[in-house]
Amino acid sequence: MACDKPQSVEVTEINEENNLTEVSENETLTMEEEMSGVLVLKQMPEFKMEAYNAKTGHYVEVSSEQHSDKWRVICFYPADFTFVCPTEIAAMNASLKVIEDELGCEVLAISTDTKFSHKRFVETEPLLKGLQLTMGADTTGEVAKKFGVLIEGAGLALRGRFLVNPEGVVVAQEVQSPAVGRSVKEFIRQIRAHQAAAKTGDVYPAGWKPGKTVLPVSTEAEKMTGNVGSYVTIEEIMAD
Repeated sequence: MACDKPQSVEVTEINEENNLTEVSENETLTMEEEMSGVLVLKQMPEFKMEAYNAKTGHYVEVSSEQHSDKWRVICFYPADFTFVCPTEIAAMNASLKVIEDELGCEVLAISTDTKFSHKRFVETEPLLKGLQLTMGADTTGEVAKKFGVLIEGAGLALRGRFLVNPEGVVVAQEVQSPAVGRSVKEFIRQIRAHQAAAKTGDVYPAGWKPGKTVLPVSTEAEKMTGNVGSYVTIEEIMAD
């Protein structure tokens, strides 16, 4: 692990054999109280921190004020030098051509490790060869706490991913425990849908992809009420 945990803490233990997270029953209740906030439809929390820009190889400073006119992805992960984390980071990096170039989203990965740890992690982990991401160093855990994903006693972040629109409003969030990685393909689908909804004012059914049926609430809300099945079928909803 890239960061040491206090000896008195029993909140999180990452098993090196299966990377499972074990949390005591009492601690789970505490965590639920601490992480109960939902950021969707709220302004993204303000932040500023040091970071490692893997594309340039330089240390930089990042903040919530940067790229404020663009769609942004804020993606927390538990720690450098763990097991699921490099798979997620590599998958996001492999999708940057779509996420950044096509969809115009700026991506910031964040953990509570230092910028020096990020640099070493990128240099030694084979999956991260050619990494183009910027990796924020939330060493105090303050930013993770603002986003509601900090595991207080362990000083680590849950797998929290947030999509922020150009107005600075969080429109989607996904939070998972450390043991299971997230799907970048599904996240890209969600970005496309949120961007389309923001542009048209219509709404997009489960599993929507470009070319599939849109629900035109901007013009036909009254006719659609209680009659959505006349617009889209379950077969289309479930189709790949």
